[in-house]
Amino acid sequence: MSPTHSRRPAPRRVVVAALAAAATLATAGALVAANPAQAGPAAKSAPLKDLQLLAINDFHGNLEPPAGSSGRVTERQADGTTKDIDAGGVEYLASSLRTARKGHDRSLTVAAGDIVGASPLLSGLFHDEPTIEAMNKLGLDVTGVGNHEFDEGKDELLRLQNGGCHPADGCYAKGRKFKGADYPILSANVINEKTGKPLLKPYVVQNVKGAKVGFIGVTLKGTPDVVTAAGVKGLKFLDEAETINKYTKELQKKGIHAIVALVHEGGYPASSAYNYDCDAGGSTGLSGPIVDIAKKVAPEVDALVTGHTHNAYVCSIPDPAGHPRLVTSAASYGRLFTELNMKYDPRTDDIVRATVKGSNRVVDRTQSKAADLTQLLDYWRTLAAPVANKPVGYITKDITRNGAVESPLGDLIADAQLAHAKSLDSRAVVALMNPGGIRADLVYAASGNEGDGVVTFGEGFAVQPFSNTVNLKNLTGAQLVTVLKQQVSGSNAAAPKYLQISSSLTYTLDLTKTGADRVVEDSIRVDGKPVDPNATYRVAMNSFLADGGDGFTEFAKGTDQLVGSDDLVALVDYLTANTSAAAPYAPTAADRVTVVK
Repeated sequence: MSPTHSRRPAPRRVVVAALAAAATLATAGALVAANPAQAGPAAKSAPLKDLQLLAINDFHGNLEPPAGSSGRVTERQADGTTKDIDAGGVEYLASSLRTARKGHDRSLTVAAGDIVGASPLLSGLFHDEPTIEAMNKLGLDVTGVGNHEFDEGKDELLRLQNGGCHPADGCYAKGRKFKGADYPILSANVINEKTGKPLLKPYVVQNVKGAKVGFIGVTLKGTPDVVTAAGVKGLKFLDEAETINKYTKELQKKGIHAIVALVHEGGYPASSAYNYDCDAGGSTGLSGPIVDIAKKVAPEVDALVTGHTHNAYVCSIPDPAGHPRLVTSAASYGRLFTELNMKYDPRTDDIVRATVKGSNRVVDRTQSKAADLTQLLDYWRTLAAPVANKPVGYITKDITRNGAVESPLGDLIADAQLAHAKSLDSRAVVALMNPGGIRADLVYAASGNEGDGVVTFGEGFAVQPFSNTVNLKNLTGAQLVTVLKQQVSGSNAAAPKYLQISSSLTYTLDLTKTGADRVVEDSIRVDGKPVDPNATYRVAMNSFLADGGDGFTEFAKGTDQLVGSDDLVALVDYLTANTSAAAPYAPTAADRVTVVK
């Protein structure tokens, strides 16, 4: 099927020799997904070929090593204890992948979406061109599209694929034109409503030394619920499994039987350790949307590389024929990659399912950096420095986004948005922030030469990279109650999304109850007073929430909207106005929500 608005990707580059200093790669216990149907005498007697897949997901433009908890992975030790390992950074990721490819004549590097979007300043300031160039250099062969690839709309996604200067900001250096991605970005279930066809290629076939592998790329069908309305305008998102099955049949008709799905939807493992044995005890320790999808995807698909939830897992999920099949995810931000090794049977042009083994590997920071990636980053750092290094505030310690319900960083952002809202309209009384919009911690340790405790603009950008505006709307007390209940009901019932709230709002969350009843209605207070269902409250939220994003449809019903400045501006202004070297900001106790367990 011919995709629309797509250029032919450049031939795969010959991978450069691995760095002399070999990486120390921590490895998860290998898992095997066996298919008895492929383990007969014919398969055993065939001249099988080795095939390696290396996979990443949810990189989100994290070119530099992520700071704080975002830059660590948890490793389970033999005695049952755990330890944290510093991980990530594209210079180390390139070295890790190049080392992993050594000795493998047939190797492909793939991704499952969100390579760009919600990126730190080094990439986000330049509309993620630096990340695309980095992926070209480290040898990415193909990626599926994720929801964040639509943050700036379909035209910008097409530019990232095809190249060209940004329509508003132009080219970033004289004589240096952005060439776009060397690899195809697949969007099988994303339909351009004008053409009725996939926005980009639905699939691609990679032929690596006689092993022909088809890759189908899909994003979650709920992408419109987690992206701004402008970002998905003119697009329709189809069911993931149905789409994969459709193109699996098409590939088979073309004689392609080795098929891998790149799915930007994920699951929740029972452990946060990257090397957790998902299949211990004979049962899969994985829950979430990807489990249902995997059970519906045709048995002819040999493996599912997934993402979106930022979790790490290598699990066996039975296909519709009842045979176990590997479903993998490599956490996020380039801290891990998944290595899949398997045998390819040239007589059947198929992967022998019984041979598929997978493990997650750590991108540690003790290995040598890839020099060509360092050179690329230095180029972009020089361009970004005047903006990135500007001090904007001071903190006493790490301000983290960690917290089951409420976080110190969420409190800070909500308070900053309320302060901005009050500067626009003195009637503003409450601000609420979606947790998914908080992308990194504010870290006390210096990231450059600014000194410990100094917050730079670049660090603030990493926290809030979306360029949402702070919007004000009138909500009745009853509507405010509904908003709080939508955190734990409707589309958020299975995986609650707890809004971060300004200091003016308090309530009790009773986790012994279910659904909307978890929010104890008579506990809700605004400025210390019980919420009045008939009163009108001036409420601040970002533009994503104002459009009803993340399942908070009640926000969209608010009235008398006033659009303020960028949410990052609100945070920066708040820190600048309320902190100094002599009086830095201290994290809150994060106790605005009383949790009953």
